[in-house]
Amino acid sequence: MQKELTFYLIRHGRTIWNDQGLMQGSGNSNLTEEGVKGAQLTGKALADVPFVAAYSSCLQRTIDTANHILGQRDIPLFQHNGLNEQYFGSWEGQNVELIRPLKEFQLMLEDPANYKAESNGGETWDKVAERAMKAIHDIAKVHPSGNILVVSHGHTIRLLMGLFNGASWQNHRKEGYSESIRNTAINIVRYRQNGDEVTFTVEKMNDVAHLE
Repeated sequence: MQKELTFYLIRHGRTIWNDQGLMQGSGNSNLTEEGVKGAQLTGKALADVPFVAAYSSCLQRTIDTANHILGQRDIPLFQHNGLNEQYFGSWEGQNVELIRPLKEFQLMLEDPANYKAESNGGETWDKVAERAMKAIHDIAKVHPSGNILVVSHGHTIRLLMGLFNGASWQNHRKEGYSESIRNTAINIVRYRQNGDEVTFTVEKMNDVAHLE
């Protein structure tokens, strides 16, 4: 069986909690005016891409972003909870700068293999990697070919881009594998399946030219 798909992965538009410097995770806050504009500009940049379907996480900020990107286009939008943001437990809603000095917070950012989420009851990186990659494979099973819009979150997309680049969940945040994903940046990945073999090729990462 041979199959080729192109995934366009977009981080949601900027939110109120982003502006306030609060940890978001599975919590949700509304898009700001800038966030809506970013999504609309992304839609304009991708207006000529013939999407066969769009997918978002189950969190409202990605659903809203996807709708702003799609506008009046007749493209079905589905949700997949595997695309949700990493769950940060008791850190959610807290000011990032107040928890940044914590050792476990630093492990989350710099040493995914040793981040155990013990102090906050959050989600470890291996769990995020498992569900996010499953989401991509689930989507790929549904569509024989074409372009797929995927609207997700900063940590989730960064992890996926690292995995697509050949990293493991343990080292995906190392330089050269991934980078911090900006709001409504465009990331493009080619998915190829030949029999049981699946390969990913990163064609674009963190492109924000359409926002400037």
